Amino acid sequence: MIGRLKGILVHKQPPWLVVDVHGVGYELEAPMSTFYDLPEVGREVALFTHYAHKEDSVSLYGFLRESERRLFRDVQKVSGIGAKIALAVLSGVSVDEFARLVQTGDVTALTRIPGIGKKTAERMVVELRDRAADLAGSGATLPSGGIPADPQSEAVVALQQLGYKPAEAARMARDATAAGDDAAAIIRKALKSALR
Repeated sequence: MIGRLKGILVHKQPPWLVVDVHGVGYELEAPMSTFYDLPEVGREVALFTHYAHKEDSVSLYGFLRESERRLFRDVQKVSGIGAKIALAVLSGVSVDEFARLVQTGDVTALTRIPGIGKKTAERMVVELRDRAADLAGSGATLPSGGIPADPQSEAVVALQQLGYKPAEAARMARDATAAGDDAAAIIRKALKSALR
């Protein structure tokens, strides 16, 4: 099992990134919460990882904070939730905010996360309420050591990967874009606006 990687960030295009570790390029899928804080391409990065092996595929997921990896794993323990929805959760809200929503039973706010309907949100509240207190406030981070042609287009692609329809993703990115914003800033603002 691969639990941690430290190397040079050679590619980042949400939701994928590639880390070169002594000549081996590891391709990882990561939530937007990790993308927001990644260093520039060519810099060193250290990531907590989750290795998933299924009958027909092998996947590697990367997280800057241990609390994100723990939430990713805990959310998948809820029946009917897989890696895609777990990534959407981390891309839509912070670990502390998710813990608060679960503890208060805020099903309405949870359903604003792409891929989560009312029944799934209710299952999350019931199955994760006891663990939510442990998640909050545990943000250990590993130390981290292509210039996008069009940040707004990059944001649209990332929002689509998170489950938004193309037209909706384009509208969200357009509404959230301000002069000088990079893709991460656009995505962050678009997701915050969607959760209001």
